[in-house]
Amino acid sequence: MTDPVSTHGFGVGIVGMGGIGIMHARALRELEGRARLVAFSGRGPATAPGPAARPAERLEPHDVIAHPDVDVVAICTPSGTHAALALAALEAGRHVVVEKPLALEVDDALRVARSARERGLMVSVISQRRLEAEHVALKKALNDGALGELRLAMTNVHWFRDDDYYRAAGWRSTQAQGGGSLMNQGVHNVDLLRWLCGPVESVTAQSATLAHPIDAEDTTVATLRFVSGALGVVTTTTATPPGFPATISLFGSRGSVELGQGEVRRWDVPGVPPPEAGGITSGAADPLAIGHAGHLAQWTQIVSALETSALETSPLVPVGIDEAVETVRLLDAISRAAAATRSTSIVDPEIM
Repeated sequence: MTDPVSTHGFGVGIVGMGGIGIMHARALRELEGRARLVAFSGRGPATAPGPAARPAERLEPHDVIAHPDVDVVAICTPSGTHAALALAALEAGRHVVVEKPLALEVDDALRVARSARERGLMVSVISQRRLEAEHVALKKALNDGALGELRLAMTNVHWFRDDDYYRAAGWRSTQAQGGGSLMNQGVHNVDLLRWLCGPVESVTAQSATLAHPIDAEDTTVATLRFVSGALGVVTTTTATPPGFPATISLFGSRGSVELGQGEVRRWDVPGVPPPEAGGITSGAADPLAIGHAGHLAQWTQIVSALETSALETSPLVPVGIDEAVETVRLLDAISRAAAATRSTSIVDPEIM
């Protein structure tokens, strides 16, 4: 691999140059001098965005991982392939940046975690919404006790995807490959809720396929009991046209907050002024409407962590492997609870 403190910065290989891979490439271009795109795989352009003098090479995935100038592998492929590719990259001695989620099953996530620790390598899972100003401010308010005792937490991801969206990529329709509204669309808000409110003790859930001819669910509703004693609700769907910005609402004994995507809808926190919202664009109806600003923010922190690590001081990896495993654990628990749900009918048999 290249010298990470060279004038070219860290060499990055992107596995999967689809729409999200292009977001990563754009972010890397803005970090020129600290990181550069060396190679990529997928259906993207013959030369992806990078320094004009050194265009990136299009290769097969295993050749991207094995490229001698690649220090960091960014995995932007369908969700069901994330864990295996992360393991391959770690075994090749590369740091890993992986799109959400880290894995579909807890055991696979734990295997990635063990491999990273054994090799002393970094894994960062893209969870860029944690870095938005309003979420940073809310996390601080919670940590400072400004909302008091947390009592209720809710997140709603009421989006819409048409049938063409599912036809365009078969994995989106299949539960076993990471499709469905919870794992594919709701993951960021589930991650935010767990990060903000702390560990979850137990879950109940129901799911259904209400609007699309697909194998995966397109609507999930879950209830959570946090270790703190607070209760929570998660709803995710791609069946609610035209699609609405995702929200997070927290209610404490002293204050309450409701955040949308790029907006502060309510901020009733005594003594704490509302933050300036980041103004991001919602992916409620278009998954690529979000832009690359969030990816740039996380990549900036990733590169800083690697630079710090190169100086033999403690790296500050954003959304590191332990955080990623816990989010997979919660997603998996919701999915299993929905699959195992035994409903109690409340319909009066005399009126049926």
